[in-house]
Amino acid sequence: MSDSIDRLYQGVIALKHADPASSRTARLLRAGRAKMAKKLAEEAVEVVIDTMNGEREAVARESADLIYNLVVLWVAAGVKPSDVWSEMARRERLFGIAEKVPKDLPANASRRKVVALEARRARKRR
Repeated sequence: MSDSIDRLYQGVIALKHADPASSRTARLLRAGRAKMAKKLAEEAVEVVIDTMNGEREAVARESADLIYNLVVLWVAAGVKPSDVWSEMARRERLFGIAEKVPKDLPANASRRKVVALEARRARKRR
């Protein structure tokens, strides 16, 4: 999967200066970050709607569109796939593969501190 995204990223980079009349990617990149972000959000909503409707094939198609638009936005933002993979590896070390990092977690926090922080939050909720 990461190889496919890396190839897609390189393809988007290659089309960055292409003719917008013949390249959707070049057109999106020239449209600006706001337009790219809007397209990404639209694709995410389509994935959600198709999921809610139980349309498996449509979810796969729209997910591919979502990933494409995400990669285009990465290029515009100067984010490389390796940056994302590094962050995912950091999160896996802290929490395991399926966990999402709390938004207020410092970048250099250790797992022990995070576990203590989460335990404290759980006590406050009760």
